[in-house]
Amino acid sequence: TNSGIPGTAVVQVTNLSSAVSSEQMRTLFGFLGDIEELRLYPPDNAPLSFSSKVCYIKYRDPSSVGVAQHLTNTVFIDRALIVVPCAEGECNQFHSNTLK
Repeated sequence: TNSGIPGTAVVQVTNLSSAVSSEQMRTLFGFLGDIEELRLYPPDNAPLSFSSKVCYIKYRDPSSVGVAQHLTNTVFIDRALIVVPCAEGECNQFHSNTLK
């Protein structure tokens, strides 16, 4: 059962280590379903260092969202992940063109 937002195929992953790369996120979350799009902020090549990162993952199949939520509290590198479903309209960063 997909708790949260019905029909959304997007999850927001927060509390990410600043050492995380988009490739690592794709590997970790790709086990759970086909990823259509993945955005990591700040991106891998960001000139500044940030204390944490946030990742948006859009799956091909919305059912993958419910599965991805089970990764909440999984310790990755040095932090426990927080995974929540995210309605695409609410994921402003997902659709903003400011960060490519």
